[in-house]
Amino acid sequence: MPTVDVFNMSGQKVGDMALNEMVFDVEINEGLVHQAVVMQLAAQRLGTHSTKTKGLVRGGGRKPWRQKGTGRARCGSIRSPLWIGGGTIFGPHPRSYAFSMPRKQRRLAIKCALTDKVKSNDFVVLEDLNFAAPKTKDFIKMMDALQAGEQKVLVITADANENVERSSRNIPGVKAINAGGLNVYDILNHNKIFISKDAIAHIEEVLA
Repeated sequence: MPTVDVFNMSGQKVGDMALNEMVFDVEINEGLVHQAVVMQLAAQRLGTHSTKTKGLVRGGGRKPWRQKGTGRARCGSIRSPLWIGGGTIFGPHPRSYAFSMPRKQRRLAIKCALTDKVKSNDFVVLEDLNFAAPKTKDFIKMMDALQAGEQKVLVITADANENVERSSRNIPGVKAINAGGLNVYDILNHNKIFISKDAIAHIEEVLA
């Protein structure tokens, strides 16, 4: 069972915490994690690209010349894809790139990503994560106390916390989410994770 240090917002160690091995100490499946990231990024694609086929390009209603007797190749429309200004062959059209994975696989991918952060000592547990008022200066002070420097940090709270979100949103590379919005891409896309003890309890309740 993995054990991590617990800090306060001033960067002082205040205790230890044992993590659930069914969530934070699983065998890492890189292929599954990759598939989960691809799924998440694919769902974000708009898919609004569009091209015109021969039938959609304006003009070309009249046959340019008669079928036989001219010595030229037969042609039925000046909007043929072989002509300049013609339609596009097999061009992209509006579509959805989204696909889904089974729930067990999605949850296992999150467990793998969390396990990787714990093993690499990039998983910082905070006894309490809250601010009296939304102040960016206070959040930067906390990051410096926890030796995060200018690294990309993912902040995870148990529930939506407006003060934490507003305090961190102007800092480049910092993102605040609640435990219900936990996802593989955000975990892997940030160097460190700041997470509150109550958020860990929520995650273990759902994933264990």
